[in-house]
Amino acid sequence: MPKSVLLQGMNEKQVIIIGAGPAGLMAAQTLAEKGIKVHVYDQNKAAARKFLVAGNGGFNLTHNETIDSFLEKYDAVEIQEIVRNYDNKKVIQWLSDLGISTYVGSSGKIFPTKNFKPIQVLKVWLEHLQNLGVTIHFDHTFVNFDDSLVTLNTTGETIALKYSKLILALGGGSWKKTGSDAKWVEILTKKKIEISALQAANSGYNSDVKFHHLQGQYLKNIQVSFLGNCKIGEVVFTKYGIEGSPVYFMNRFTRKFDFPLTIDIDLKPNLSEIEILEQLKSSEKISPILKKNLKLSTTAINLLKTLDKETYTNIAVLAKLIKSFPIKVLSFRPIDEVISTAGGISFSALTRNLELENFPNVYCIGEMIDWEAPTGGYLLQACFSTGFWVGDQIACSLGSENHH
Repeated sequence: MPKSVLLQGMNEKQVIIIGAGPAGLMAAQTLAEKGIKVHVYDQNKAAARKFLVAGNGGFNLTHNETIDSFLEKYDAVEIQEIVRNYDNKKVIQWLSDLGISTYVGSSGKIFPTKNFKPIQVLKVWLEHLQNLGVTIHFDHTFVNFDDSLVTLNTTGETIALKYSKLILALGGGSWKKTGSDAKWVEILTKKKIEISALQAANSGYNSDVKFHHLQGQYLKNIQVSFLGNCKIGEVVFTKYGIEGSPVYFMNRFTRKFDFPLTIDIDLKPNLSEIEILEQLKSSEKISPILKKNLKLSTTAINLLKTLDKETYTNIAVLAKLIKSFPIKVLSFRPIDEVISTAGGISFSALTRNLELENFPNVYCIGEMIDWEAPTGGYLLQACFSTGFWVGDQIACSLGSENHH
């Protein structure tokens, strides 16, 4: 027997948001503050699961830098415009308005102060939304939509809800256990909405050489480069290859080429090859110079010792390799274990307001859209920014409808 479809009547101005992640919740807040009634539906039993998991590695909510430098971290001009409109300063102000104080970490990342754990930040936010009259419904799985109804499954029945505006905030395709399972891709593809295939982003690389003896060890203050794109930071060796923020930063540049590829690590970014060579010439014994004079870490020295003896003892070649140690990479990590996904709904399928060209009154926000950014607060920032952008646009359009 087919499951019943219950048509639930709504007042004319009802906005429905599918997905209670950071983008969906920010859209809900923006609308509710303008007096618009918002219902949020999520397939999980609790809000913002991925937001909480993201807090496991240090809960950085945005990044402290000048807006121009900030925007360079995004690969699409459309997302840059949206982030400029609701920038890192506005996120800090928003947190402050919720009573959450922040501080800037040594690398420029913005964290909530020590007494605020991710779950507490979320709790404060959800209480604020509740006070604004936002209703969140859990255990509701998105099934489909047309130009007036959105269909959801909940506890064995199918319901169809009438909307005046529908916001899809269904997330990317990584970390399925948090709910971002990307099942929406198939639903939207059938509606002829242009979608770039989801791919691993902020991903480690599987390498050709397996660095078993270096597993779990860090190279700090090094520079990773690929075809003239450089990023300083730290890299960690794993059983399959390398991870770390400068590695993640290279994803978008390496994505344009076929694997295998070679990325280079500069183990001593603050010295030139000539300066390194001068030091190496000063003694017959190479290892003490690497350690004492060049102050290379044990991990860096162990990496150099993976070279054959002939190479390691040729100081001219060694100096070159200290400045540019090649690592051949074969592939990204599996999509489910990476931090985020690249790809998604193409900006060409959306208006400037992030409304679907084929479906007026349906908007897409957050990681569903085809943009990419490195870790360090940039992913969350763009989720907040797209949520605000669409919430603001809808509030303006509903407001103006009321004045007619």
